[in-house]
Amino acid sequence: MTEKRILHIRDLKVSFHSGQSAITAVDGISFDLMEGEILGIVGESGSGKSVTSLATMGLIPRPPGQIDHGLIEFENKDLTKLHEHELRKIRGNQIAMIFQEPMTSLNPLFTIGDQLGEALQIHTRLSKKERKEKTIELLNLVGIPRASEVIKEYPHQLSGGMRQRVMIAIAMACNPRVLIADEPTTALDVTIQAQILSLMKNLNSDMNTSIILITHDLGVVAEICDRVIVMYAGEIVEQGDVRTILKEPQHPYTIGLLKSVPDLRGNQGRLYSIPGNIPRPGSTRKGCQFVERCETSKSICFEESPQLYRQNLPDHRVRCFLHKREEEAEKDVRVTS
Repeated sequence: MTEKRILHIRDLKVSFHSGQSAITAVDGISFDLMEGEILGIVGESGSGKSVTSLATMGLIPRPPGQIDHGLIEFENKDLTKLHEHELRKIRGNQIAMIFQEPMTSLNPLFTIGDQLGEALQIHTRLSKKERKEKTIELLNLVGIPRASEVIKEYPHQLSGGMRQRVMIAIAMACNPRVLIADEPTTALDVTIQAQILSLMKNLNSDMNTSIILITHDLGVVAEICDRVIVMYAGEIVEQGDVRTILKEPQHPYTIGLLKSVPDLRGNQGRLYSIPGNIPRPGSTRKGCQFVERCETSKSICFEESPQLYRQNLPDHRVRCFLHKREEEAEKDVRVTS
């Protein structure tokens, strides 16, 4: 991993219109992706992880969705300002995505070879013969046996793990600089999960591909990620180096997520679960979004929304009043006085 920034997202807000009201799904998030980095984004369903990835790809359905404001910058280009034909040159070519469910993402009416070759036909000038050779090469790269036969088969003829490998092959067809993987190991058995994660690590190290890994599995994050972002109710509540977050979590939500992971080293009795549920999208209220489920909340948490406060390590930030540093508190006093 280098210190060169490849993707720059600032103050991104995404909403969906329902009748006369607008429901905010992503509320002003900011983060950077560095070249060669694997960045994990974790959180419960409904926290805004997938919407963030779709916004980055320019795939938010309009209507009902829209990007209200924010910057998504890739190679000094703001993707939110590009026309659709300009986005198509980037999408699938320089920024690619592995979607959550391979069976519904692959077209059941076309062979694997046709679907892999489509990306090559759109973004390269390879001949039909060269596209076929490249397709077989890609299937071999992702560990699919008898690739020359698989290109003639249909998605329903492959197992879940094989279909997921095909999705990765399609995403990697044009050697993208950024790969977004949305729950790439969901519904796969643990053996296949390990193989898929190993494959992604190899792509990252061999091709220097920057990866955004969206997951709810903290074990997956610990396995391959360099940094991690924890999202809740459309906001980033904690971010930092993966070792720091997993060993010394600061936000009550992150602590709750880690306590919910079963400990196989001993009998811990009843498995811990965070009380309550994630707030329904559109149920706006003042104060911290996590306050109703927090076991350490204070009166200020019901009245004001905390910022992302910097911790001892420069990249570690926490959205919680419990971790508001003294110099930031003094700054707030000077601003309000």
